[in-house]
Order: sequence, then structure tokens, then C-alpha cells
Amino acid sequence: MNQTTTTSTDESELITKLIRGDDQAFRQLIALHHSLMLHIARAIAGDVFADDVVQEAWVSVYKNIATFEHRSSLKTWLLTIVSNQAKARLRKESRQVSLDQLDGETPGSYLDGTHFKSNGHWQQPVPQWNIESPDALLEEQQLQHCINRTLNLLPPTQKAAFILRDIEQHSFEDICNILTVSAVNVRVLVHRARLTLMQVIDRYQETGSC
Repeated sequence: MNQTTTTSTDESELITKLIRGDDQAFRQLIALHHSLMLHIARAIAGDVFADDVVQEAWVSVYKNIATFEHRSSLKTWLLTIVSNQAKARLRKESRQVSLDQLDGETPGSYLDGTHFKSNGHWQQPVPQWNIESPDALLEEQQLQHCINRTLNLLPPTQKAAFILRDIEQHSFEDICNILTVSAVNVRVLVHRARLTLMQVIDRYQETGSC
């Protein structure tokens, strides 16, 4: 039996136990996914509300696990719930965030004709970073500080899309479902985040500071 089949079987067994109300299975689910859910909640709603958002998401999961339809992985379903909870909290707190941008309701709303085509791809190939030893560079503490600070300043959905794609390695399809954003806009969100971080790294190489 290959790893994919084993993982699928394990997930099916876990879901069956969850639907039966198995508390140990629920604790296992929390242990597996709480950290990432908190990461996404922070990206969208901010540190102040993240813990509450994730707590509300877990309550929703507990109440609605029986409705899980296997259209996506369990992990994607969980992240979709926490994403929706985070957006709801932003609305409740009346943050100064455009709801069109937050929800991706406006097709092409993130497109920048200077850098992107209408399908979300780059107008020109992205230039290569001038890094002789990228691993060594990225290990520098000051640069890590610059990158983390820049990530925290990105628009919420852009930050979440970048984390899901480049850190958590989710597919674009999964990210569309989790953030309820079109495929074109997801690509642009990720590209913009990458471009911003590239600029930070270039500036650090030139000046030694953020």
C-alpha cells in the first residue's frame, strides 16, 4: 500500500471516529492542525483576534464534522472554516479592510497591468535573485527579522495566500477554496507577496538592513 493510500485510509478512520464523537480523535485532530489554523487566523485577522478565531473554528468543526462531504481533504476543509471565521471577525470588528479585496468578489481586483497579465501570470519573467549562497543569506538573523516584519505588513489575504502556497505547499486549487478567491487572483496575491519579499532581500544585500 502506498503512502497516499495509507494517509487517505487514516484520514477516513479519523473522520469516522470524529463523527461518532470520539474525544480522543478530536484531540488528535487539534494536535495535527491547530498550529497551522492559528497561523492562518493570524495572517487574516491579526494576532489580537487569532486565538478567538481558532477557538470559534474548532467549535464549528465539532458541530459540523458530520456534514463533511469529502470534496476536499479534511485539512483543506478545516482551513476553509478558520479562514471564513477570520473574515467574519474582521467584518465584526469593522477593520479598515476592503471586503471586495478580502473576499475576492471583484474579478481581477488584484491585477496590476504593470507586472501581471489578465490570467495572473507575470508580464516578464521574474529576475533571478543575486544570491551566491541563498541558504547562508536566509540564515542571517537580521534578514529573517526583515522578512517576518514584511510578511506581517502584507494585506491579510495576500499574506495568507503566500503562507498557504510557499510555506505550506498547498495547491492553487486548495487555496482558492480556503480563501474563496479566484484562481487568477490567488496567483497575483502570491506573486505580489513574492515580489515584495524579493525587494526586501535585494535591499538587504545592498544595504545590510531592511
